[in-house]
Amino acid sequence: MEAGHFQKFQYHQPAGPLGRHIAGFGELIEKQGYPRSTANRKIRLVIDLDQWLKRRKIELTDYDENWAAVFLDYRSERGSCCRGDPTTLRVFLSHLREAGVIPYPAANINQSPQDRATNGFALHLVTERALKPVTSNIYLFEVRRFLSHRFGTGSILLDKLSAQDLSRFMLCRARTVSPRGLRLTASALRSFLRFAYQRGDIPLDLAHSVPPVANWRFSGVPKFLAPEQIEELLRTCDRGSSVGQRDFAILLLLARLGLRAGEVVHMRLDDIDWDSGELLVRGKGSREDRLPIPRDVGKALATYIRHGRPRCSSRHIFLRSKAPCRGLANSVCICNVVRKALGRAGLDPSFKGSHLLRHSLATRMLRGGATLAEIGTILRHRLPNTTEIYSKVNLSALRGLAQPWPGGGYE
Repeated sequence: MEAGHFQKFQYHQPAGPLGRHIAGFGELIEKQGYPRSTANRKIRLVIDLDQWLKRRKIELTDYDENWAAVFLDYRSERGSCCRGDPTTLRVFLSHLREAGVIPYPAANINQSPQDRATNGFALHLVTERALKPVTSNIYLFEVRRFLSHRFGTGSILLDKLSAQDLSRFMLCRARTVSPRGLRLTASALRSFLRFAYQRGDIPLDLAHSVPPVANWRFSGVPKFLAPEQIEELLRTCDRGSSVGQRDFAILLLLARLGLRAGEVVHMRLDDIDWDSGELLVRGKGSREDRLPIPRDVGKALATYIRHGRPRCSSRHIFLRSKAPCRGLANSVCICNVVRKALGRAGLDPSFKGSHLLRHSLATRMLRGGATLAEIGTILRHRLPNTTEIYSKVNLSALRGLAQPWPGGGYE
């Protein structure tokens, strides 16, 4: 896209209250990597808004979400409203507020009962427990679901909670989530109940009344792919396209270094030290590690950054394939890359998440003679017993431990 392209727009009528700020908005969406046709449509929408405000003599400082909704209704009645128009106006409104042109809306005092009951807990998770936003949001989601299940849309009276309420909710959740997900629900509830008890909102510490979840750590066997299947997975990427270059680099990071999905999402350009050939990995619990970059991984990263990665202000390494250009939203995006590659390769394992490649690396190392301690170091496990699950896939070693069947076999 040409630099300064948006300065080419000419008003057919004198500019209205928004006139001085349209060029800046144009620069913003130019940086976000929108195609020219889409960017032009967004600018024309804002120009139409500017003229609409002028005709109605609406001051710039009065413009807010309500006037944006009225303008969209006006365009809809005229048959000129497009699907992306509400999003464009929301982004433009945020742009004006960040520039200090119009004020931010007053704090919403009409919060839901769930919000009022969990505001202090949300602050506690961030300031006292130092949880990452992803984890704290999950905790809040589970707690609000519980409060909605118990009290509905009415007033929330925490001092009326009982052990029976917790048991009923956990049984209800057990029908829809996995044992691992249910354990997360239990952890969120215990944390909330301890907080509420310490603050005096409930008379008894009900954290111990949350039913435990039976989910034995070593009851299953890690799912993995054979080395030749990993290579087939990598070959399915179209390395002639920007998306293929991105996905190829992501899959290599998962397969060669055993990174977690969240670690790939949060990788930034500054995390790569090209001189020393090292990669800074921000792991669980705010842990940071420096890992050597294998040759094929480094080559894939360099190819994507130089040729496939859109030019934008974001410092995240891996970006969305469509505008606006910004980092991938969450770990689900990485899992989707793995699922699509499995589909292209014709592979159908029972588990299709990004951890499949992490398990595959550990299994290949174990069968190649690596010790569990060495595998734990590569996977950056904090506790040695986390790695013990991989001993179940070392079939040759397990055969040596198996006792002969009494009687020497079947007759």
